[in-house]
Amino acid sequence: MRPTVWDDRAQGYRDSDAHRGGDDLEQLVAWARGARTALDVATGGGHVARRLREEGLEVVTCDPSAGMHPDVICTAEDLPFANASFDVVACRTAPHHFRDVAASVREMARVAADRVLIVDTVNMGEDVERAETLRDPSHVRNYTEAEWLGLVGQAGMRLVETKTFAHTFDFEAWLTRTGCVGEEAREAEALLGERVSGGRLTLDKLAIHAVKE
Repeated sequence: MRPTVWDDRAQGYRDSDAHRGGDDLEQLVAWARGARTALDVATGGGHVARRLREEGLEVVTCDPSAGMHPDVICTAEDLPFANASFDVVACRTAPHHFRDVAASVREMARVAADRVLIVDTVNMGEDVERAETLRDPSHVRNYTEAEWLGLVGQAGMRLVETKTFAHTFDFEAWLTRTGCVGEEAREAEALLGERVSGGRLTLDKLAIHAVKE
């Protein structure tokens, strides 16, 4: 991520209907129950941290952008915490921005004492990838479920469960958050095709529950 870009976008992500709630967020919260402490990696607008705190967990947030007001400023690839520091490590709707996703997953596994919970948009083909990049040049890549399972295993974790969610939200707000307008916005809409309907965009999200071996 580029901190200056994300500093400018911070308020938009705090206000985002696409991030504030959703079945995927509630699934993450359900998987976290029974834990006492959590780390919210790439917290963004802070919605994961907010929900986990509402459930009674002690949460530390981290993000590379100071504008997101995290407790700790750092990248997911280099988490400045000791091994097994948190019962739960959670990361939602951020890994597609990570420059080295494998290193990030290894770091999340390292600082987790028990479980790692990840939610992100799943790879839906090259047209959607192109639309994502047009809309936001900081997008690196969405990953397939098979790729995610490989990343989890390579980080020394055991998969417990995965779930897929169809996440629907305001399309124009999605474009506006990253300043995507004009021809690029229209091209992105064309690439997304039937995923945009009635002013709403639907993207598939994959939720992953993994535990330390």
